[in-house]
Amino acid sequence: MSTTGADVLQVPKDDLFWQDNYEPVTESDAELLRIVEGADLPALLAALAAATGDTGALSPDLRPPLTPVDTVNHPHGGMSEAQQERGRQLALAGLRRLRDERITGVDTLPDAVVTSILEYLANGRREWIGMLKHELDLAPDKGGVPQWQYDDVAAGRDFSVLIVGSGVAGIAAAYRFAQAGVPFTIIEAGERLGGTWQKNRYPGVRLDTPTFGYSYSFAQRPDWPHQFAEGHEIREYLETVARKAGLSERIEFGSRLVRAEWDEAAGTWAATTRTRDGAEQTRRFNAVVSATGQLDIPNIPEFPGQDSFTGIAMHSQTWDESVDWRGKRVAVIGTGASAYQIVPAVVDDVGSMVVFQRSAPWMLPAPAYHEGMTDTFAWLVRKVPHYAQWFRLWVTLLGIPGRFHTVRAEEGWPAAPLSVSKKNHEVREELLGRLAEQFAGHPELLQHAIPGYPPGAKRMLRDNGVWARALTADQTTLETSPIREFTPDGIVTEDGTEHRVDIVIYATGFRPSEYLEGIEIVGREGREIHDFWQGDARAYNGVTVPGFPNFFMVYGPNVGGVVAGSLHFMLERASEYSLKAVREVLERRVKALDVKEAALDRFVEWVDRENRKMAWGQPYVRTWYQNGRGRVSQIWPYTNVEYWNVTESVRPEDYDFLS
Repeated sequence: MSTTGADVLQVPKDDLFWQDNYEPVTESDAELLRIVEGADLPALLAALAAATGDTGALSPDLRPPLTPVDTVNHPHGGMSEAQQERGRQLALAGLRRLRDERITGVDTLPDAVVTSILEYLANGRREWIGMLKHELDLAPDKGGVPQWQYDDVAAGRDFSVLIVGSGVAGIAAAYRFAQAGVPFTIIEAGERLGGTWQKNRYPGVRLDTPTFGYSYSFAQRPDWPHQFAEGHEIREYLETVARKAGLSERIEFGSRLVRAEWDEAAGTWAATTRTRDGAEQTRRFNAVVSATGQLDIPNIPEFPGQDSFTGIAMHSQTWDESVDWRGKRVAVIGTGASAYQIVPAVVDDVGSMVVFQRSAPWMLPAPAYHEGMTDTFAWLVRKVPHYAQWFRLWVTLLGIPGRFHTVRAEEGWPAAPLSVSKKNHEVREELLGRLAEQFAGHPELLQHAIPGYPPGAKRMLRDNGVWARALTADQTTLETSPIREFTPDGIVTEDGTEHRVDIVIYATGFRPSEYLEGIEIVGREGREIHDFWQGDARAYNGVTVPGFPNFFMVYGPNVGGVVAGSLHFMLERASEYSLKAVREVLERRVKALDVKEAALDRFVEWVDRENRKMAWGQPYVRTWYQNGRGRVSQIWPYTNVEYWNVTESVRPEDYDFLS
């Protein structure tokens, strides 16, 4: 559905969950002390300083050191015992002040207060402050919100944008374009919004990143029920965001983009969409924003005899919720992220299970992986103004450096290919010790549970013990012999073993390097984008591609994070960069902008150089982070701060402006 330039999104703050007033603090000192002892001190101290306007206690010697994390997070950002004790005293005094002065709300803060608090949380790293303000509604100069309106910049000009997809990326783009009042149409191939979270409904599906790090800066939900949100919670969140933003009714469901062709003379894209019944229509747009995602095309390996199998077969993304696996013989192919969630979720109910493993996964300890938020956290969210916002910022901040130090390769490291550096080897040894404990009494399984590649070379899973428990269950068989063929009744491996099964689950992931698969994008001089890429998708800042004017990608090549950073931050920044580019086109009174190949080459060389220094970039590693040509095309090897910097403005010297 189209919108006009007059359809400007109006919200009181750049947060759809903004709250003016909170419950008053009425508890006794003893009860407040109990709250303090269960709280995350840096986030609480920041929230109290904001609520009281008093930052004097946040002295440099109280700053959390942000000790680098190898495997397990350091409590309170690595604060010493002495710092923690002093911090608890200050937090108790702050809560008393909320109670005694009846402070139940706080609005936008003076910049000096924001800067002081952020310097405290970031341990003095001033270069992080601009990026952190982007995530903080209380900052007077929060980034992200467009500081212009379409009707002011391009009054009377006929200009429209097509946004493709209504998943996490599409909603981010639509929200920002709506704020600026830019006319847009948003299409969605499915019948409901939510993208990958709408499609993936398999048992056990949930986040493998902390919930508060997986939300928009403009929609900071405070009352998440789980520390790692379940799949339905993410779906409900996205649906709520779209409804609150007024986007739900603007989405054209059941409409798939099949082709977009650039018209040089008109300066428009002719976009052909197809409905589920095959009806096609072609409409013209001045710009296209592709938000089709990376994890959307299922990867189903081909095996001889697959079509002969008479049981039920399904990929994790196309889970048939009518299938009853209880008491059945179940096969799970794969041991990656989706298998790690499916297998423990169904193992207790199946008659038997065989798990086909090609390579074992590395897993990071996460004891609270299935836990809800604590009662203490719920109290703080209700009674300390904007505590959830400060906690979310704290989680985001801790993710800036992430675990880069554990995956950076040392040249000539002698223990390769099992590790890439001294620190990486230490992490490996620590994780091996954990595996030995979990598989104690099962030496035949332990030998197969140890990955044969460096930690961090592939996505690391979250470990709370359920994977080992599922593999050691009496009804489970771990099969490491490769699959030779399917039969009508099951699967035969290369060693001749036949596994008779009723249900086959492909937990085999996706084809993330195949960007825009199934869509023809024809740019200048009739060149199709896949012909330009030749199997190696590249985009400047992950957003623009030479020869494809006014074509923007959100969650494009090389912007995925795996050991650091916030996905939502990257998506928001790509959306905001696209909007800045549209503003350039409108203000310059030109048809379009087209990124120069030299700019793309410079960006790709910069990204590739750093990726080659990482565990996933070593020549002996094979991972889905790489495309068919062996280049790491999915992963961002820097922090969110570097992406903040490169997307802060559209550099005119990197673009041709088409009159």
